[in-house]
This record gives sequence, structure tokens and C-alpha cells, in this order.
Amino acid sequence: MSENNEDALPGSQYTCFWSSKSELSLDDFLAKYRPSMVQNDGTKPWIWVQRGTVGPSNNDDNHFDAIVDATDLLTEYTARIESIKDDPSIPIRSSKKKGVRSKKESREELQAEAADKLKEVSLKYHYYSGKWLLFAPADKVDSIWSSLAKSLVSGPLASSSATLAKVSTSPATEVPFYQHVICLYIPNVYDKEDVTAVMKILLRNHGFNLSGVKSTLYTLIGLSSKHPSGIQSTIWKNTALMSDTDMKALKDAFYSGSIGKKHNDKADTGGSDMPEGSHSQADNEPRKTVKPKSKLKKKAEANFFASDDEQETKEEQSEPTKAAQQKRTKQSDDEPAEATVKKRKI
Repeated sequence: MSENNEDALPGSQYTCFWSSKSELSLDDFLAKYRPSMVQNDGTKPWIWVQRGTVGPSNNDDNHFDAIVDATDLLTEYTARIESIKDDPSIPIRSSKKKGVRSKKESREELQAEAADKLKEVSLKYHYYSGKWLLFAPADKVDSIWSSLAKSLVSGPLASSSATLAKVSTSPATEVPFYQHVICLYIPNVYDKEDVTAVMKILLRNHGFNLSGVKSTLYTLIGLSSKHPSGIQSTIWKNTALMSDTDMKALKDAFYSGSIGKKHNDKADTGGSDMPEGSHSQADNEPRKTVKPKSKLKKKAEANFFASDDEQETKEEQSEPTKAAQQKRTKQSDDEPAEATVKKRKI
């Protein structure tokens, strides 16, 4: 069982928490407490934003029985799943002729059974809130978090069942490729229709990359993706709710439609909200304006939430090589200006 309930709302003295009762406006709060700038010194692990006054419903002490029952179930099934590895009667490969299942099939059957049992516990004790999970790199987290928080309070998410969100702060010491965790809380992770409705907003209105839906109960009993049982640590994977084609269509609508344009225009004027090293920042450097260049910029902005690998690859491709720079410095003064522009094109 997990010692701390990280899904419980912080106390009234917690500075990194915003609600409608806060003295600061939401804009001022988001500007003051940026996840990329706030370091977790042991007292500030999360930055919170709440719409209304209703938070997660799983914080009451009377839900202790649910945690105990779920922990006992997890312990039991973990032992049964691990025993399969050393059971000589279960073969590595299955045999349809003999009607024998493999070790892998046997494990997966128990894992699915355990998930069903944990659902029964959740429903029995009405302990079924959870969160949509997102991950954001340090250079993009401020903009992603700000977009989500504003949407929750007064944007598209304000009409959804979600009422609370949080983002992890930065580690006290530098961690290479650190990913911030963002949680958007929903009242019932087993309500597929409602979970999907929130998902559609996150895709169509924000273009976010999602990482599944996790139960608060799973968090409290320590069921993570690295748990030895191998039980799926999320209630829903993205593809269990929507096809890849439908997800892509919603994100494409965001990037190509007016919603995406407004978002990207806003990101352009956000100053430090923009990812560090982005094409928009680079465009602040003195250079001649060329139409192909503006198209490249627009393309880069449209993919604002691309993965780090994609972003780095594009930056590497757009950076002029040293050889090209040296060649430009040796150009004669009488070389046509048009040729010079072409050589500076990125």
C-alpha cells in the first residue's frame, strides 16, 4: 500500500494550489508558478488547479476498507502470477492439439482476472475516481499545463466532468530527459462514455498526446507499470476507447482548424511559454523574410506538441552546417542577391 495519497487535495496553506477562492487570478497564478521553474524541495511536489469546490471523492477515511481489500487482492494475484514462471506443468509454448496454454497465456488470464476483481472492489466501495495521464518535457510543460488549466476553468473542459488537474514540479537536481506528469481528474474511470467524452476534448481542442486513464485506487495500492504482477496499470488504454484513425482525425482537426490556429497564435505571443529552442524563437534573429521559410515556421508551429525526438530532428535539419556558413562568407560581392537568399534557406 502506498504511504502517501498523492491524489488528496493539499491543505489550505499549500501555495501551489489555485481555486476560484484564490487571491491571484488564474493567469497570474500560472505565470507565477510554472512547473518548469518551481522546484520540488520536498514540500512542493505538485501544482494544482481546481474548478469549483468539488475535488476527488476518494479522500474519506471510510474508503480505507477498499484500499485494504484491493491490496490483499494484488498481493494474492502477484504471488499466483509469479508462480507460473516456476511451474513445470505449464509449458513455455501452448499446444492447441493438447489444449495446453503457455506461461504467457496463463499469466495474461490471471492479470485480466485480477483487473476484474479490482473493479469489483472499486464499485463496491464507490472508490472509482481517477485521472487522464499526460507527460510533457521540461521545454514544453509550461505551455501544455497552462492550456489545460485554462481549459478546465473556463474553456472546453469546463463543460466536462473534470474538475481538478495537477502537474508535477521540477526535480531539485537536474534529471536528463525529465518528463513532467500531468493529471486531469475524472469522477468515474469505469464510465466509458464520460471518459471518452473528456478524451475527445483533449484531442480535438488541445491536440494532446495521452497516456491512458488510471484509477486512484491503483495509485494507492502501488500498482504501476513496473509492478511485478504485470497487471495493466491503467484502466483504459487509448485504443480501448477510440481507434487510431479517429484519434488522428480529432488531432488533425485541431491542427488544421481555427482552434489549432488560435492556439498556435497564442503560443507565439506567450514569450517563455514557447518551448525553448523552438522555430518561433529562432525566427526572432535578424534574417531576410522568405516565403518558404514562413511555411516551415507554420509547419513547425502546427506540430507544437510533437515528441522530443521529432522536435530535435527538425531543429537539426533546419540548422545550417558550418560548411555552408563558410561558403556564404566567401561569396563575392557581385553574386546575385537571389542566389544568396537560396543558400541561406533552411
